[in-house]
Amino acid sequence: MCMLLSSMMSGTEPHTDREEDYRFLHSMLMEKKLHLLFKIHEQLKRFEKRSPVPVQEHAANLASSLAEELIYQGWREEVKELLALISKPHFQSLLHVHDAVAQRDFEPVLPPIPDDALEDEEDSVKIVSLVKTKEPLGATVKRDTSTGAIVVARIMRGGAADKSGLIHEGDELKEVNGVPLEHRKPKEILPLLARSKDEVRFKIIPAYSREEMSTTKQKLFVRALFDYDPNQDPSIPCKDAALTFKRGDVLQIVSMEDDTWWQACHLEDSNGGAGLIPSKELPCVSLPAGLRRSFRLGRKSSWAKEAARFRRWSAGVHSSICPPTYIEVIPYHREPKDRHRVVILVGPSGVGVNELKRRLLISDPDRYGVTVPHTTREKKRQESEGVDYHFVSVHMFEELILSHRLIEYGSYRGHYYGTSLDSVHRVMAEGKVCLLDVHPSKIKRVYTSEFKPYVVFVKPPRIEELRLTRRRAKFNLCCLMDTGDAIFLSQEADFEDMIDLAENMERQYGHLFDKVIVNGDIASAFRELRSDLEKIQEARVQWVPTEWSFSSPTKARRSCSHLPSWI
Repeated sequence: MCMLLSSMMSGTEPHTDREEDYRFLHSMLMEKKLHLLFKIHEQLKRFEKRSPVPVQEHAANLASSLAEELIYQGWREEVKELLALISKPHFQSLLHVHDAVAQRDFEPVLPPIPDDALEDEEDSVKIVSLVKTKEPLGATVKRDTSTGAIVVARIMRGGAADKSGLIHEGDELKEVNGVPLEHRKPKEILPLLARSKDEVRFKIIPAYSREEMSTTKQKLFVRALFDYDPNQDPSIPCKDAALTFKRGDVLQIVSMEDDTWWQACHLEDSNGGAGLIPSKELPCVSLPAGLRRSFRLGRKSSWAKEAARFRRWSAGVHSSICPPTYIEVIPYHREPKDRHRVVILVGPSGVGVNELKRRLLISDPDRYGVTVPHTTREKKRQESEGVDYHFVSVHMFEELILSHRLIEYGSYRGHYYGTSLDSVHRVMAEGKVCLLDVHPSKIKRVYTSEFKPYVVFVKPPRIEELRLTRRRAKFNLCCLMDTGDAIFLSQEADFEDMIDLAENMERQYGHLFDKVIVNGDIASAFRELRSDLEKIQEARVQWVPTEWSFSSPTKARRSCSHLPSWI
């Protein structure tokens, strides 16, 4: 600090136009008291680095006892001088400050409990006083249906009530700031708390005696597989205490004690208070919005056809298990030497998966690569081995099938076609991001920690937007072809089939999707996809399913959490 002050002094040269200001600044910097303050500051900083501990926590009492002893030690000059020194108000104030710092007595002092606080009450009644801050109390209340009493329904982890350790779920509230709560409704409690200025005082009957349990807190993280807005949920017990999240958000679960409402916080707000989220049980009560759809009567479909389709769909939904709502995840710390994650694009036929893959390859051929498929048909004259296809015999292809080395395969006009795991390894060995487009049912072949797939689901927009974009694309293509016919373009019935297939895919395999992109406009969808993939490739920490089992502690933690990977 002294060196900084000297440099400031040397840099303050007089200017003719502001000479008066310069003189004032120079006189301030030359003040002896300022220099002394800087020196004290430097000494304190050096002292702080040593992390000192107090030798005496009650120096004021010691000084008072010393003064009493000195009175009986005669009246020599040195005794008189010492007694006068320790009796000065400034010195005594200094000792009191020293004791406050040594005892770390910084918290505000709550007023004493009134003598009549426990009159006419049983011994189990307790008084809890909390200093009021801007932080919410972090508790919800309800009326007990059997007794009519106001009880604490839930304590939010990380809130003021939770940090105090004095209020617990099930406690009965008798008074708030001296106001009896008998015959009051839960919604009337909030105004009583709002009127409090410095403290909030509760009279409580504890629910039951609690023993201290030494339990190790386990951190549990999940990725949401659906959007949730508490303002749209009529079943939420307290909208103000709920947590809003989007599909793909990573949440930390802090409490699963309630079977229907868990407590969680966003990953970036793990040090803050928790909020309520639906447990894995709640979404099964009613069909999620993604599973509800209305009849779409096209030109080529009849009411009977749609009704039959709806009956088949409804029976399938109600007879199947509830779709997953969360997936347990763990952080994956990517090292520079690690290979890129495989990117899998899935979607119904005609939605634009191939076009998005083609644009990614053209945009950055050094970053992205694709696999070379295997086939059993004969090589054509213009084709090259290992470039267009890997041409193999039927026997070799069937060996790949039996050894489970194919991600997916099929036959066309009597010949086998398929994508092998080896072809994926070749692209990864080149240091590129391998792009795959497979049916969602085949993802499980590469859903391992070896490939760490990042799955992108490409879905069509609403049918009105789909008609508009395809009509525009058809017009542009016809202009290029100088013809009014483009028979391969999707028709109205194909639009409905595409949307139906997309809904089925999302319902059955949505728990595997890391990203959902709506392809209403191919250019916008491509920009969104490229931006998302760049963020994933550059991120050092990524959240991946725990079932990939990167380490044994994860397995141990999962066994303690009572939460399966897919929930």
